[in-house]
Amino acid sequence: MILKDKITTYSSDRKIKAGIKQELDVAFYLRRAFSDIPHIYVFNDLKFEHNNEVAQIDHLILYPHGFILIESKSIAGEVSINKQNEWSRSYRGQWRGIPSPIQQVDMQMDIVKHLLQKVDSELLPLYLGVQEGFGGREWAGICAISNNAIIKREDTNKTLEKRLIKSEFIGEKAAEIMKVNKKGKSTVGFFNMDTRPKFNDESMSKIAKYLLDSDLSTNTVNNKSALHKTQVKEATSESLISNDNIKLICKSCSNIDGLIPLSGRYGYFIRCPQCQSNTAMKNNCNQCGSEKTKVSKRKVHYSLKCTDCSHISKLEY
Repeated sequence: MILKDKITTYSSDRKIKAGIKQELDVAFYLRRAFSDIPHIYVFNDLKFEHNNEVAQIDHLILYPHGFILIESKSIAGEVSINKQNEWSRSYRGQWRGIPSPIQQVDMQMDIVKHLLQKVDSELLPLYLGVQEGFGGREWAGICAISNNAIIKREDTNKTLEKRLIKSEFIGEKAAEIMKVNKKGKSTVGFFNMDTRPKFNDESMSKIAKYLLDSDLSTNTVNNKSALHKTQVKEATSESLISNDNIKLICKSCSNIDGLIPLSGRYGYFIRCPQCQSNTAMKNNCNQCGSEKTKVSKRKVHYSLKCTDCSHISKLEY
């Protein structure tokens, strides 16, 4: 299931364009592999901050037993990793060193772990009176390299080599790490009994919602002036919001608990953790009944504005 898709962006810079294409390719392969599996959540383009450290994550998979972080790396030509785990690449016949994407994804993983551990009591239940945690879950970080790259593996550490994969095989690699088949069913355990620690459905929904709410990628500002303008705009919008809040419910099963706010090609919507149905946030105006309304987002808050009467209502989920 895709909870946050990759948004197409454009740039005239050759290197940036190549990086965007690589991330789009990986997002495509992940979508093809897991979009129809309801208990495997895929996120693209996440940005988190913890203790003044920032993690820019290309792709993240949340599954019942843990997490997989994927760093996309666009490389044209050859890439080599020596016995000291140092990376280099060829460009126009010349070799030069590059930062290790494996080291990068490991640092991102540490930030995500700390981000979740500080709220484990809010996201995970008690087990026999003891608070469950994230430390004992499965954590994996891998690097997806361009399909047209040539990987020189002769001197590569075998453990590191297993974490390096061509983009076209990323779905198979992720399934191998999760120990699931193409339908998302476990491939381990006697008589298909999987004994690994497992998140329940409620925890999965809470974790997914927390990751989306904590994502800074859509509301990051680059300077104090922009920040000031954003704060003024938010204050103005908040003053226009009335008290007649709209409570969002699942259109299929009428569930109101644990709804996950998402965005897609056709706008904002909520996903029900019980029946997996999607429901658009867009409603008729509470004031005049007009269908000409627009949903907007400010940090983790959603509102509905009528273009006919300018009335604004808060959307609750």
